[in-house]
Amino acid sequence: MRYIIYTRKSTEDGDKQVLSIEAQLAELWEFAAKEKLEIVGPTFVETKTAKEPGRTKFAEMLSLIEKGKADGILSWHPDRLARNSVDGGKIIYLIDRGVIKSLKFPTFWFEPTPQGLFMLSIAFGQSKYYVDNLSENVKRGMRQKIRNGIWPVWAPIGYLNNPKTRMIDIDLKKAPKIRKLFGLYATGEQNLISLANWCKENHLKGNLGKEISTSNIQKILQNVFYIGLMKYKGEIFEGKHKPLISKKLFDKVQEILKQRGKPQKIKKHNFVFLGLMKCSSCGASITAEAQKGHNYYRCTKKKGICQEKHYLREEALIEQIKSFLQKISLSNQITKKVLTELEKEEQQAKEQAKFVVQNLKKELVKVEKQLEKLLDVYLNEVISTEEYTNRKQKILTRKLELQEKIKDFEQKGLSWLEPAREFVLKLNYAGKLLNSENYQEMTTFLKNIGSNHILQNQKLSFCWKFPFNLAAEQSEAAHKSLTFTEMCP
Repeated sequence: MRYIIYTRKSTEDGDKQVLSIEAQLAELWEFAAKEKLEIVGPTFVETKTAKEPGRTKFAEMLSLIEKGKADGILSWHPDRLARNSVDGGKIIYLIDRGVIKSLKFPTFWFEPTPQGLFMLSIAFGQSKYYVDNLSENVKRGMRQKIRNGIWPVWAPIGYLNNPKTRMIDIDLKKAPKIRKLFGLYATGEQNLISLANWCKENHLKGNLGKEISTSNIQKILQNVFYIGLMKYKGEIFEGKHKPLISKKLFDKVQEILKQRGKPQKIKKHNFVFLGLMKCSSCGASITAEAQKGHNYYRCTKKKGICQEKHYLREEALIEQIKSFLQKISLSNQITKKVLTELEKEEQQAKEQAKFVVQNLKKELVKVEKQLEKLLDVYLNEVISTEEYTNRKQKILTRKLELQEKIKDFEQKGLSWLEPAREFVLKLNYAGKLLNSENYQEMTTFLKNIGSNHILQNQKLSFCWKFPFNLAAEQSEAAHKSLTFTEMCP
């Protein structure tokens, strides 16, 4: 009998891998010498799990035996040969055909008899059961970790797996860059490609040291892990790790991703104000075309007969846009004064916010009780898994919103203070755009502060969003009052 030695270890750990293979080889050569077995052909060393079919070395070994270059296999145990029904069945089939004449194991007896084949089948079945049971135990352990609020696998960029506590810690080096990444995208000025380049410039890499691609950027921006939640197998869970960003910022990023996810037509010309207006007569979109060195805007007439027949030259459109920006613009001097007054009110607002925080905490307790009741209803099989998952996600989202509001009130006072600062700064930014020629940014800004803008008879009708409409109305009222004073001194 001529035997081929086959060794296998499924782990990918280098040190343990080499040590285990060396131990198997030493035992097998010692066993071969003791039993006076003839070893032929190459020694096969497999570093892949036998849970599924498709092992390269295993296939090569069987091919040599089928070609008559060996009669049997020498291995440590049947579980080294197969842990799945396909490979186990193939070995038994080759034995039935007489292709494999003998199997030798230092830890298992086998003879090619009905009794031997029966015992071999049991050994293969036990090996498969062990793998299946181990896999189920691992999955059950991971599900329990998730229920406890602990992420069971590799932490995303910005976090680290703590091997001592088995918890997820914030990566103090990468976390600020991840926050910056979300902030940059929320401005609407960056795209996935520019953010990937930003990561390279700022030396932000994945936890395995690889460059962050554009697809990875999108996964980061869509990952609820960064707001303290965990999505596992399609279900949302509450995590014990600290969030890196606020839900408000996360929602803003999702809205921009949703808008940019819509199919975009390839632009042949750089018409910066496309998508800003619609036709007042028919409601169709406004298109543009270049003629004699100038850009002109007109109705596409794609919705049928349209009364609009005039073209609006881009230079005239810019003048109209600047007149709208002028209505809400705030000078640097006034901006500074308003921000100073807001800072004075902040301390007083914090005192007033204590009562609001108490009510929010009461509501938070109610939400937590809702989660407990929902779980009881689900465990009693009153509702389906899908309904439980949907309800749970809504309640967890509400809980997160309440927690952020409480944090916002405790740290900053009334929640209107921060939006008020942001509003003042946007008014100041409108003034800066007046003196710039960055028309692409001007278009983005106009879309953010207004909607449903209409073009009628070569005139732009601007529809402000709240609270910019109040600033525009106050500006118009002040202008009318000033004009009346000039006319009637």
